[in-house]
Amino acid sequence: MNPVDLQSVIQWWFVLLVLGAGFLPLTILIFKNFFDRGYIFSKIIGLGILSYVSFLIGVFHIAPFRTETIFILGILLIAGFFFITKKYVSVLTFIKQHWAIILFEEALFFTTLLAWAYIHAFAPDVHGLEKYMDYGFINSILRSDYFPPKDMWFAPHVINYYYFGHLMTALLTKISFIPSNITFNLMLSTIFALCFTQTFSIGANLFVLMKQHTMPGRIKRVIAGIMTAGVVALGGNLHILYAFFKPYQTDNPQPFWTLPFFPLDFPNGYWYPNATRYIFNTIHEFPIYSWVVADLHGHVLDIPLVLFIIALLLALFHQEHQTEATIQVKKKSYLTYFSVHPLWSIGIGLTLALMYMTNAWDGAIYLLLTILVLFSLYNALPKHKIHTFILSFALVFLSFILFALPYNSYFTPSAVSGIGVLCAPQALIDMGKFGPFLFEKDHCQHSYWWELLTLYGFFYFFIICFLVFAVRAKKLLETDLFVLLLITLGTILIIIPEFVYLKDIYPAHYRANTMFKLVFQAFMILGISSMYILFRLGDRKPPAIRAIFRYPFLFVSVVLLVAVMQYPKIAINSYYGDLKDYKGLDGTVYLKTLYPTDYDAILWMNKNIKGQPVILEAQGDSYTDFARVSANTGLPTVLGWTVHEWLWRGSYDVPAPRIDEIKTMYETQDLAKTKELLDKYNVEYVFIGSMEYQKHPELVESKFDQLGDMVFEKGTTKIYRIYK
Repeated sequence: MNPVDLQSVIQWWFVLLVLGAGFLPLTILIFKNFFDRGYIFSKIIGLGILSYVSFLIGVFHIAPFRTETIFILGILLIAGFFFITKKYVSVLTFIKQHWAIILFEEALFFTTLLAWAYIHAFAPDVHGLEKYMDYGFINSILRSDYFPPKDMWFAPHVINYYYFGHLMTALLTKISFIPSNITFNLMLSTIFALCFTQTFSIGANLFVLMKQHTMPGRIKRVIAGIMTAGVVALGGNLHILYAFFKPYQTDNPQPFWTLPFFPLDFPNGYWYPNATRYIFNTIHEFPIYSWVVADLHGHVLDIPLVLFIIALLLALFHQEHQTEATIQVKKKSYLTYFSVHPLWSIGIGLTLALMYMTNAWDGAIYLLLTILVLFSLYNALPKHKIHTFILSFALVFLSFILFALPYNSYFTPSAVSGIGVLCAPQALIDMGKFGPFLFEKDHCQHSYWWELLTLYGFFYFFIICFLVFAVRAKKLLETDLFVLLLITLGTILIIIPEFVYLKDIYPAHYRANTMFKLVFQAFMILGISSMYILFRLGDRKPPAIRAIFRYPFLFVSVVLLVAVMQYPKIAINSYYGDLKDYKGLDGTVYLKTLYPTDYDAILWMNKNIKGQPVILEAQGDSYTDFARVSANTGLPTVLGWTVHEWLWRGSYDVPAPRIDEIKTMYETQDLAKTKELLDKYNVEYVFIGSMEYQKHPELVESKFDQLGDMVFEKGTTKIYRIYK
């Protein structure tokens, strides 16, 4: 890595180090029953709380979203939490007693951050797939004084999508003093590093809690944590077995055992995206694929919050089973009405709200896990009463609603129009709809058993073995019960897309998004569960496990682990060109090659145009290079990627009229009509570059000399500022 990029990584890491240190007292208090006190989670706790408070300040127009505002808020929050927790937590004592694990986890975080930043530097371009959308959101937020931020592709409206993760990225960009063309890649690397280290902490703590009566040594804890992190953050699925066989046609998968076997030719031209597009017309991604293709999308940005709530619920689950209290307060009568302390419910509600604002599906998924955990805790009480469960859940749900309310006040869900039922009988199809349920003709897709086995067989080998053990065991540990809850949720998430789907705008891929958002979470949940099971059943003296079972179990486990860990090498080498051409962390240099004069114009705009005046640029289809100016500057344009706006606004009729209006603004010779449309959308700058000439071959450039002043010119690229 070159010195400039290394400096950026260190500078970025230092900001996260300080932010985590500031919220360490709260972290220690929450995870008091974890052997590492949840140290690594302090980073996402600090980032999440600071971003949310900054968001509130911006929504209510109390103070602008600027670097100095964030620093003041950070100091006040850190001081406040230190004051509140000083009675219960001694940070110095924690550091003295746990310095070794602190250094290890911080070193692990920095190493994984640096490693993935280095990998990204071989293909850093913020270009392709969803990157323009994600980058545009970040740049729009960076230009915003107040919230909600403006939609850079639909002026003058605000973003009608889940953008809290992009706000967290923008916040780190401001306080790190690193430009967004670099922090885009640094944030991707940070999510990977947080995923790896947070999963390490969950895996290691599950192992320690499992062995709490015979405290395991440090090496065993580390091995348990590393293996859990490896499977979740880097592991693929058993689709990798196809690398030993003759490749199949991408749109016609078949069981691998029916293909010619060529083990010596591994990986047989294996195409890594096929592991995420194996089932017809669906998407079933997992973390390592997301790291590789490098979209800073909501499902990726939410991973640290997802792992945090899993750890939070694990800490709660174990604590309540041990009949300990989070905060030592005098016993008050109202506490007897709740199955868990109200502060836990409020904290969970806040976390769910942040997840919902980052990736709405995850809010619903982990609300379900919360229900499972709370019900299990209520059921375990000696004198359980149903009202304690109801009140605790009600407080969680109410907190979730209230914390999400400022965001929801400006958000209109529009992507989903009902719950589709797969393979509905003709009588229901004739009915068409019943309540929220849709019964659509020719909507009958199911996954073949061998497809599900290929995608999830790795996990269910461990799960089936664990269920056999659980039936034979005389008594289960608290960690066993928690993992059973994770298995239950993960299995539900895999099953749901086989029966129903949430209706969106995609006709042929009608269950793709439903499957994608659900099984992505199932992969992480079941990955954590599988590695716990490996160590639980692979123990030297596990109850109800005989040696004749244990050794074959360990042998098969090793074979499966070796198999799924082949995926990252193939995928990384494929996407990043075998790591041979180092390009650096700047995600916008590709523009200099593809559109050199446009690149210079974009640099000029970012330097000279303040605020968010509306610009006019050529409109185009999703995943093309149209809307490159708005995406790379955060300046709102009349219309960007049309299908994306269709999805966000709920109807094609909303963005469609703007297509012809943009054409008219560029191509008509009628000066009055052009001025009328420019005024309609309050356009202040008109951009004319290579994509505009391509989209509008009849472009009338001379009229803009009469409507405004040329403020930038290089080659064929020009920018006009329109008279007001």
